[in-house]
Amino acid sequence: MSKEKLSQEKELFGVGRRKTATSAVRLRRGTGKIDVNKRKFEDYFSSELDRKTVIAPLEKFGLIRDYDIFIRAKGGGISGQASASRLGIARALVMQDEERRQTLKTEGYLTRDPRKRERKKYGLAGARKRFQFSKR
Repeated sequence: MSKEKLSQEKELFGVGRRKTATSAVRLRRGTGKIDVNKRKFEDYFSSELDRKTVIAPLEKFGLIRDYDIFIRAKGGGISGQASASRLGIARALVMQDEERRQTLKTEGYLTRDPRKRERKKYGLAGARKRFQFSKR
């Protein structure tokens, strides 16, 4: 089998995380079809902002119609899953071509957002919020 044919059949894989959301992304040469948890892309990410977030690394290189994308997302909320998917796609693109790393890194697509939810403390209403003070 020729080297070109092997690279066309190969699947690219990337994992992204954000808050408590995790996203496993598989990229395969195709027509631009995107499935998220076996549902259509538009049905899963109803917000236009979330959809743009997910496909941003592909749009940067004009590869939106070159790959079929299969995303398995779990945990967190829809917005966190969108950011996790973006990181997974960016990592998969770097696996395919190492020269894309610098461009994706300057755009911030390869940076894992480390912020997490702060835990609730005892004696307080939330992580920092206190109960209402009453003098009498």
